[in-house]
Amino acid sequence: MILHDVKVSPSKANLKREDQLAWKIAGVAADKVAVPRDVQAMIINRVIDNASVAIAAINRRPVTSARDMALARPHKGGATVFGAPPSKRVTPEWAAWANGTAVRELDMHDTFLAADYSHPGDNIPPILAVAQTTGKSGRDLIRGLATGYEIQINLVRAICLHQWKIDHIAHLCPAQAAGIGTLLGLKQDVIYQAVQQAVHVSFTTRQSRKGEISSWKAYAPAHSGKLAVEAVDRVMRGEGAPSPIYEGEDSVIAWMLHGGPEGHYQVPLPAPGEAKRAIMDSYTKEHSAEYQSQALIDLAFKMREKIDDFDAIEKIVIHTSHHTHYVIGTGANDPQKMDPKASRETLDHSIMYIFAVALQDGTWHHVDSYTPKRAARADTVRLWHKIETVEDPEWTRRYRATDPNELSFGGHVEIFLRDGTKLEDELAVANAHPLGARPFGRDDYIRKFQILTDGIISARESNRFLEAAQNLAKLPAGELHQLNVTLPNGTLEVGKPGIL
Repeated sequence: MILHDVKVSPSKANLKREDQLAWKIAGVAADKVAVPRDVQAMIINRVIDNASVAIAAINRRPVTSARDMALARPHKGGATVFGAPPSKRVTPEWAAWANGTAVRELDMHDTFLAADYSHPGDNIPPILAVAQTTGKSGRDLIRGLATGYEIQINLVRAICLHQWKIDHIAHLCPAQAAGIGTLLGLKQDVIYQAVQQAVHVSFTTRQSRKGEISSWKAYAPAHSGKLAVEAVDRVMRGEGAPSPIYEGEDSVIAWMLHGGPEGHYQVPLPAPGEAKRAIMDSYTKEHSAEYQSQALIDLAFKMREKIDDFDAIEKIVIHTSHHTHYVIGTGANDPQKMDPKASRETLDHSIMYIFAVALQDGTWHHVDSYTPKRAARADTVRLWHKIETVEDPEWTRRYRATDPNELSFGGHVEIFLRDGTKLEDELAVANAHPLGARPFGRDDYIRKFQILTDGIISARESNRFLEAAQNLAKLPAGELHQLNVTLPNGTLEVGKPGIL
């Protein structure tokens, strides 16, 4: 890896494009390096993972709305839409919108956390949509996805967005554009302009994940994918983009990341000829909730075995990282996180709610654990309101560790009982994490797909998709529609009408 120093440059310096981060990202995307076998296998796992959570959410209102918008933009020879038959094709940017929303809705696909946050599986919908539209092969798609993961994960390693209240799609959109560039075999100068355009249009605030969280949380990465497709399309026609997008004195580092003239970062990227392996550092979710809750859900399952009466609990304190405390904990100071009438999107960003339900139920379900009836249960509300989080410097240090063996996203939990007894335990990483008790492998991804799609698609369609996905590297040009998953006739819901 090469560590690139990226800093604000005054306009009068006329920074050469070869010294710009967008150019270096484009160089990684244009590098025709082979994809290692283990990386290829993990990409297949994540294609299966994305389809799992997309189909599980297929008839939820945000997904239905996004799908209806896409199906209103038909395009012969275009891209497929999850749930619809493969004969129905739409323009790639709208397929990216519909499929990206479906993937993101349940907050249950893969994650990577470092200086910032990310769900790198959000790269798959737009890159796949363009691959289907342009008749590419499975190998082409694998190369494009390896790039998308590589760029987003390395930006997340280096540049913190949330500190300045910028949403994480600002790292996603340039990664999606770069991945599409790799997929299409575009030249470095074209990818360079597409990356710059993608950065320029994707800087948005974190209000989408604050307070009363709405369905935009699911739409945001889908919107990013739509913007990325449009960015690549525009520059392929010969158009340019604002430049230098990262280093300019009026650009993102100087102002949106509050760097000012002294702002700078160090961004790692593969050297020429170096394999793109970043996907191997990411991890998926076993439970449908924000990633920092994964280990704490597993810990709740374990600790409940020592509790006979939940009403005997006086207080629960979760000692955890800065991020967990301030984003999904009591440090956020969001009253909505303690509200039984809060939206599902808000509840899956409340570790107080999540820990209470996991402790009581000993299980977690992507639908049942969030129903209004479940959230309003009186005994749950009482327990929920006894839970608080505290930032612990050691857990913050471990959250930000660069050594993967130290990196952790869990916490230490103290349960105080009325009789004076105190139960305590801790868990650093979720059971499904690569360093966890039960790391996810191919069989787990397949089982997750089967569980989440059970009763929604036929057994025949399930088997067909799983066979096609596992054969991704051998799918010939023009056959990527096989990665679509179709619902039985008459079961795909239609939402409220819009403009079209």
